[in-house]
Amino acid sequence: MKILLLGKNGQVGWELQRALAPLGEVIALGRENGGDLADSDSLKANVRSIAPQVIVNAAAYTAVDKAENEAELAMQINCHAPAMLAREAQALGAMLLHYSTDYVFDGSGDQARAEGAATAPLSVYGKTKLAGEDAIQSSGCLHLILRTSWVYAARGGNFAKTMLRLATERDQLKVIADQIGAPTGAELLADLSAHMLQATFGDPALGGIYHATASGETSWYDYAAFVIDYARRQGRPIRVEADQLLPIPTSEYPTAAQRPLNSRLSSAKLQQNFDLCLPPWQQGVERMLCEIL
Repeated sequence: MKILLLGKNGQVGWELQRALAPLGEVIALGRENGGDLADSDSLKANVRSIAPQVIVNAAAYTAVDKAENEAELAMQINCHAPAMLAREAQALGAMLLHYSTDYVFDGSGDQARAEGAATAPLSVYGKTKLAGEDAIQSSGCLHLILRTSWVYAARGGNFAKTMLRLATERDQLKVIADQIGAPTGAELLADLSAHMLQATFGDPALGGIYHATASGETSWYDYAAFVIDYARRQGRPIRVEADQLLPIPTSEYPTAAQRPLNSRLSSAKLQQNFDLCLPPWQQGVERMLCEIL
C-alpha cells in the first residue's frame, strides 16, 4: 500500500509517520517539500506523480482567532485543498483520510453529539472545516473524516505545557470552566487512524464521518487542575496554590473567534463499527506528562 501523508510535521502528522509505517510505503510531505495546501497546483501535481492508494491529510489551518481575519487563506487550506485531494482520490481510485473538528457545531446543550447532529459553526475556522467535510463527501471518493477535539501531543506546544509554565511563574491562575470537551492525544488519533484506514480499505462500507476523541469529559479548568496536581505530586516546583487556581466563565476571556461551550462528541459509532474501546482522557494526558516532566 502506498500512502501519501500531508502535514507530516504537525502533532498528528508526526505520530502518523509512526502509526502508518507498518501498513506500507509512507511518503510524508510538509509545506517545505511539496505538501503545501496553500499551493493547490503544486500539490495536485505531486499527488498525480505519486499516485497513492491512500491520501492522509493531517494538514490544516488551525489558527482559530487569526482565521477571523484570514478567511480566504483558511478556506483554501481547510476546504479548497481537501476538495482537490478528494477529486484526485476519486480519479485514482484511492481513499482519503481527513481530520475535522468539534467546531463544526455551535456548542449548545450539554449532551455529546453524534455524527448526524445538526452543524452550525460559530467561527470562520469552523465554517471552513465544515465546508471541507462537505466537499469531500460530495466528491464521491472513498473517505474517512475524523472529527476530534482538544488535541495535544508531547511534541510541540499544548495547553498542559502552558499551564505548567504559568503555574511555576504566577501566584494565581484563572482558567475557563464552562467549556467542556475531551483532551485527545495525537498518539491515540494516529493509532485509531491506522486501524480504521486498514479496515476501511478492506471494507469500503465502513467509510464516512466518525467522532474520534478520548472517553470522558472535562473543562479547561479541571484539565489544568489535573495537570498541575500531577506535576506537584511528581515534586515539580509549582508556585500557584490549589486555592489560587480559579475558574472563570468564557465571557471573562474574550477572543476574536467564538468557542463552542459544549465540545462533547459521541464516539459510539466508531467504537461499534471498528470494535474499539477508547481510553479515558486522563490516561493519555498522564502518559504525555510522563514524557515532558
